Order: sequence, then C-alpha cells, then structure tokens
Amino acid sequence: MSLSKHLFVFNHVVANGIKRDDKYHLDGLTAWHDIDGYTCYLGYQDLVMTLMFHGRFAYEYQKRLTYNEFNTLIQTRFRQLNPP
Repeated sequence: MSLSKHLFVFNHVVANGIKRDDKYHLDGLTAWHDIDGYTCYLGYQDLVMTLMFHGRFAYEYQKRLTYNEFNTLIQTRFRQLNPP
C-alpha cells in the first residue's frame, strides 16, 4: 500500500479521533506528529509506523501478526473512506 494511503488514514484519525495527551485515537489506531509536523506516526497495538518527510517510512513492531493486522486495518479504512 502506498504512503499516501497511510497519510490519508492518518489525517482521518487526527480529524475524527479523540485527543488524549497529544495523540488522536480512533478505531484502534493512534496518530500523532512531532512538533514541526514533518514526521507523523501511526500506532496500532505494539506497532508504530513512522511517516517521514520526503516519502520515507519505517515500522517498529514486536509481532509479525500485529504488522499484518495493521496493514489489513489500514486497507479496510482506506476503502471505507474512498469507495470506488
């Protein structure tokens, strides 16, 4: 899945999520960004996806299953928000 789809879901969580301690929470996802907004983060259980300036990204997670669930959740949310 493309970085732009992840950013689309990130923006949805920030716009519609509940804010607690400078993080936004919605449907099992957590979204936050650094002070200048150039680095964004999407969290799910033990996974954190770092979305960096210039289109780079990185994942940190403990369990491969969490990574797979995260990708399925992102794909599902994107399709729900962008029907064909």
